[in-house]
Amino acid sequence: MRRIDGPVPFRGGGFVPREHALAGAATLVGVIGLWQAGCSAGLIHSLFLPAPVTIATALYQLTMSGELWRHLSASLARLAIGWTIGTVFGIAIGLALGLWSIARSSGMAIVSAMFPIPKIALVPLFIIWFGIGEGSKIITIAFGVFFPTVIATVGGVDNVPRGLIRMGQSFGLSYASVVRKIVLPGALPALLSGFRVTSSIAIILLVAAEMIGADRGIGAFVLAAGNLYDTGNLLAGITVLSLLGLTVATLLTHLERRLLRWR
Repeated sequence: MRRIDGPVPFRGGGFVPREHALAGAATLVGVIGLWQAGCSAGLIHSLFLPAPVTIATALYQLTMSGELWRHLSASLARLAIGWTIGTVFGIAIGLALGLWSIARSSGMAIVSAMFPIPKIALVPLFIIWFGIGEGSKIITIAFGVFFPTVIATVGGVDNVPRGLIRMGQSFGLSYASVVRKIVLPGALPALLSGFRVTSSIAIILLVAAEMIGADRGIGAFVLAAGNLYDTGNLLAGITVLSLLGLTVATLLTHLERRLLRWR
């Protein structure tokens, strides 16, 4: 055997991928630069794909006229109310399914049957049930958020180490204390990951619902711009949706860092 002189190097650093903000920003700037160069050189027709400068000008004009805020405020209100309703009910039902055998036996069958249904296909039905006003749009978002939240909650409860639960019970903790101090913190990573999925689903359903029946909202604005072949405003609306998604993802990242410092 070969003799090793000196300390053995540490090789157990683990697998911890890190984000490099500068690399991501440089990639985004490079793509936009190539896009602008292609438009300026005439390689990309402005009718099919306007230049980034054109989109930025459209965003500026929409902001100055107040039209952007008129549409964005309506969309944000629908998104916040619908996502909150779907999340609250989803967590409550998910905890019931994850903690009680009787509830799981009957409830998971319903969830499994309803979850694969494309929620966009239900938008016309919700309009018939709840009218063309705000109710149908909010219910559409809440319904689409509800089922992924239930599944994420049940998965999070199932992944809580049972040894921790038995330890809490052996120390005499009540059922409510075990749920509050052990089950909920243990399921929190799965819940926060589920929030990332449901926030994206909520934005998609928001746009779909606004395109079908709304006079205000980013979805209605994008649809109107598309009907007029106004690709500058159309991509400006899509840019707003992209920025909305990035903002939500950033907020969730900060929330994860704050709530999961114990990991």
